[in-house]
Amino acid sequence: MLSVADAGSTPTVVALDSVGLTVSDIDRSVDFFSKVLSFEKVSDKEIFGSEYEHLQGLFGVRARVVRMKLGDESIELTEYLTPKGRPIPADSRSNDRWFQHIAIIVSDMDRAYEWLRQNKVEYASTGPQTLPEWNTNAAGIKAFYFKDPDHHALEILWFPPGKGDPKWHPPAANKIVSRH
Repeated sequence: MLSVADAGSTPTVVALDSVGLTVSDIDRSVDFFSKVLSFEKVSDKEIFGSEYEHLQGLFGVRARVVRMKLGDESIELTEYLTPKGRPIPADSRSNDRWFQHIAIIVSDMDRAYEWLRQNKVEYASTGPQTLPEWNTNAAGIKAFYFKDPDHHALEILWFPPGKGDPKWHPPAANKIVSRH
């Protein structure tokens, strides 16, 4: 979202609207993000037509886009119905230029990790890690990487008191650990 005060001035970025992920099976992904990660489905639409073909640079594009929300943040899941895209390479690693991830803040790392284990997510990390004391700005933060059904990297983060945005501390932290 860009805002321009006067003609000729530099555009100012004012907000991030959403993060987009391309998925192979939208229903499976919606199920995962809603049941495992507590996202709420906001909209579900099919897009097609010459405007989208030109926007995407794909002839005959037809896609289903589901917008999901967690707190104040949104993601858009897109399944290309035609033409189908390629999967993430099986040998992808975190130092590859196409690597991206979404970080989800939790109020209790142990309970969130147990919830993910109960839901049999695919691990990317060996388990939750506490960032070392020598890293002053990040010391004490706990992190764990895992994957969604299409192998997108996701991360859960827990911030100790005094670290991170105040809105990330209970009771404002997300509800990933509250579903049972």
